[in-house]
Amino acid sequence: MTEKLLAYLDYPFVRYALVVGVLIALCSSLLGVTLVLKRFSFIGDGLSHVAFGAMAVAAVANLTNEMLLVLPVTILSAVLLLRTGQNAKIKGDAAIAMISVGALAFGYLLMNIFSTSSNLSGDVCSTLFGSTSILTLTQKEVGLCVGLSVAVVIIFALFYNKIFAVTFDEDFSKAVGTGTERYNLLIAVVIAVIIVLAMNLVGSLLISALVIFPALSAMRLFRSFKSVTICSAVLSVVCAFSGIIISILAGTPVGSTIVAVDVAAFAVCYLIGKITGGIRS
Repeated sequence: MTEKLLAYLDYPFVRYALVVGVLIALCSSLLGVTLVLKRFSFIGDGLSHVAFGAMAVAAVANLTNEMLLVLPVTILSAVLLLRTGQNAKIKGDAAIAMISVGALAFGYLLMNIFSTSSNLSGDVCSTLFGSTSILTLTQKEVGLCVGLSVAVVIIFALFYNKIFAVTFDEDFSKAVGTGTERYNLLIAVVIAVIIVLAMNLVGSLLISALVIFPALSAMRLFRSFKSVTICSAVLSVVCAFSGIIISILAGTPVGSTIVAVDVAAFAVCYLIGKITGGIRS
């Protein structure tokens, strides 16, 4: 088994997949805690479907760099979702469902009407579940993923205190002049970047798992925001790395394998939390 793994690691595409997978998992876990606490857990699901629709438009338009269209559209949708979620007429979950289903249906419709591929079902399946895209990354795409991931981590570190304040008590933060609108906008932009990056790893249907499971697992063990965030990041990185390795060795789909490992980690953390009662720090 070890010799087989070392032989696979000689291939650049395997090393690319591990680097990108770990970085995307790290970024997803950092904002995951904030989204869970703000009751916006499924925003990842909604934005991933928007990104799918944008990718369909980019494919129909024969754009050589899909990111030029997908990233701005996803960022705009993230901003609209967070703003609309604060509107009493359209609650956050309803807004997410509305945009999510509409974008997914619109994207699939476009891909069917203007299809230029002989394997439409395979293309759709790969986009939705991330079957092989993480293993076909080019050096340029890896560089872009690394750059955006590092930017996300730096932004989170610089504005950690503000994100913490907005997450736990937005009304109080607004009252003391924190500028919650500005930081909500920052969170929306970062989330959109993470979603676009994560589509290469687990596909658009499984992105929410990267955001939700590490955060919920960490919450079974710890109680403070800082401890939960650190634990979530560690769990996410370990699960992503393990999932990619298992996928390569067993020949299973990368995205589904990573999510399965995340589910197993949650089950373990849940049992530990039940036995110990959680760590109050």
